[in-house]
Amino acid sequence: MMTKRTIITALLSLTLFASCKQGKYATTEKIYKAKAKEFSKTYAATPSIGQLEKVNTANKEWIASINFGTRKPNFVMIHHTAQDSLAQTIKTFQNAKLEVSAHYVIGRDGKVVQMINDLFRSHHAGAGKWGNDTDLNSSSIGIELDNNGTTDPWTDAQIDALIQVLTYLKNTYKIPQANFIGHMDFAPARKNDPSRFPWKKLAENGFGYWYGTNLEAAPENFDPKLALRIIGYDVKNTEAAIKAFKRHYIQKDINSGNLTDEDLKILYAIFKQYL
Repeated sequence: MMTKRTIITALLSLTLFASCKQGKYATTEKIYKAKAKEFSKTYAATPSIGQLEKVNTANKEWIASINFGTRKPNFVMIHHTAQDSLAQTIKTFQNAKLEVSAHYVIGRDGKVVQMINDLFRSHHAGAGKWGNDTDLNSSSIGIELDNNGTTDPWTDAQIDALIQVLTYLKNTYKIPQANFIGHMDFAPARKNDPSRFPWKKLAENGFGYWYGTNLEAAPENFDPKLALRIIGYDVKNTEAAIKAFKRHYIQKDINSGNLTDEDLKILYAIFKQYL
């Protein structure tokens, strides 16, 4: 039976533990809340702050509409962290000088850490192009997976946790199946993440597309560059686009900017799903 003194000691220990845990990220939590508060002022202002005032005409007026909403993410971009631990990545995303972040970080053990509200714009995509969109930071959710990008295996716990996050995002924001992409898809000339990634498993769960076993030969007039463009790749650097496609769908001979006959069959199979 626990004595009164034992209970008091236990409660003090829990309080100390909770305060230590809270204190670990107290500084960054304070900064996050302050920034969110400033954004909320802009959103709540009527009329909107600094917008209509900048329109150079004398005949202008603010009249509110009732039909509006918050930012709606329409893409999910998946990354690997290229770092050694979840803690290291969190530290990186709290470094103001680096100006990089993601909405979610998922550890090797399946722990899911949310770092930015879904409706805010995180700094995860950088420069690139997907379709006609050159600013996926403004239209996507960024998910970083704790993986060094070279030798780390993808654990079942991590991928299962990712699928749970993707399921929530897809259902909540009605994100199309085609709009789950990798960083290397968006920025093929400078990024290779996530490398060695189980895209097939994600596609089987409704996130992105894959191809079957009975592949059809591409027709004689098939244009690989046009197909890559329709899928979404920036083909200004066609060799880089091919390498990115191979990292995503083929995952062998990824440093070659050429397509074999088998690669063309796979490209044709993916291309048809985007029509």
